[in-house]
Amino acid sequence: MTPSEIQSIKQRFGIIGNAPSLNYAIQVAAQVAPTDMTVLITGESGSGKESFSKIIHALSPRKHGQFIAINCGAIPEGTIDSELFGHEKGSFTGAQEARKGYFEVTNGGTIFLDEIGEMPLGTQARLLRVLENGEFIRVGSSKVQKTDVRVVAATNVNLLDAVREGRFREDLYYRLNTVPITVPPLRERDDDIYLLFRKFATDFSDRYRVKPVTLTPDAVQELQRFRFPGNIRQLKNVAEQMSVLETDREVDARRLRQYLPADQSSRLPMLVHAAGSATDGAGNAYSERDLLYKVLFDMRRDMTDLKKLVLDMAAGQRPQEAQELLRQNSHLFNNLSVAPYDNGQAARPLRQPAPDGPPNEYIFNSHDLEVDDTADYEDEAHRVEDITHETEEETLSLEAKEKEMIIKALKKHHNKRKYAAHDLGISERTLYRKLKQYDLEQA
Repeated sequence: MTPSEIQSIKQRFGIIGNAPSLNYAIQVAAQVAPTDMTVLITGESGSGKESFSKIIHALSPRKHGQFIAINCGAIPEGTIDSELFGHEKGSFTGAQEARKGYFEVTNGGTIFLDEIGEMPLGTQARLLRVLENGEFIRVGSSKVQKTDVRVVAATNVNLLDAVREGRFREDLYYRLNTVPITVPPLRERDDDIYLLFRKFATDFSDRYRVKPVTLTPDAVQELQRFRFPGNIRQLKNVAEQMSVLETDREVDARRLRQYLPADQSSRLPMLVHAAGSATDGAGNAYSERDLLYKVLFDMRRDMTDLKKLVLDMAAGQRPQEAQELLRQNSHLFNNLSVAPYDNGQAARPLRQPAPDGPPNEYIFNSHDLEVDDTADYEDEAHRVEDITHETEEETLSLEAKEKEMIIKALKKHHNKRKYAAHDLGISERTLYRKLKQYDLEQA
């Protein structure tokens, strides 16, 4: 597909941007449109997934048929089967008459199932039958009906993770994922951010009959640095607020920051304020000390494990080989002491400053590594064993701290694990694993 053809599609469907990842997604949508293949569109919330479903429908032979967009997460679990497949009169309380479902109404057209990851497992089984055989049964009926509907699905969650957690059928995932299309998030389209802002500012100036808002060069840089977790939808809201509230139609970076949430300005997973506090996605503040503890404990545990690993390796070497191995990795042992000897000697640093060198140069204690070749390396084994014991005690204290922080986060968010995981800076999947590890599943 030529660049001019892609540009023509953008103009037709109001898509703004020149990011290579965006152009590729448009190209895939245009190429798959003439077929009847099922398409799965993935991307973050607010990134414009529905626009791609409209491209696929409008460029397909079904363009004269009906197009219906359904948000699976917005339909209650008890009624979604009736909404999609219809029901017979008296099939459930309140069913005063028979009703056609969306798959029956859109026969010959396209149905867009947004937030497919929120669909109940029972409905997933019904959908799989439609995709495989083009058949469905109304709720309360035993009659099999046929339909010719093309399905385009979209999700903002990782369906493979949902499959592993038992929340999504594996066979349905592979049936939907015939042709995948990934819509890039706005933060990966730096050069497109300002183009979109100008488009929105112009649209809102026409709607509210005011002069379009413009940005100074430093404000443009500030806008492009912002991470926009809400993607295009959030950028549009910012442009609308500024169009209505700003009296000075040229906005600098200082004024722009007032419209950009401070807790979303960083592209790091954890969001820290200069004032010494941090917040989660809901804007709840928590102590920066907890955040620092978490980062430092993780780093310390990793370093301790690394040191123990190297010492274990060294213990199994001949003295000369071990000395060379430790010398090559001397930077790992700045603050590590060897265990005391059996004769009551105090623990000594594994390295000592070189007598004739600068303070930051070290040499190894040769006595630590000079062992009779016929010995069983009891001293080294004993030292490694002691260090292992010390590491185990330290790990236990870290686990206790980690468990304490998880309990604290769960209490703070009233046992809502999604928000607790966001607060802790980990994924929901990791949090579930930690809850099982610490026997907190009933917390």
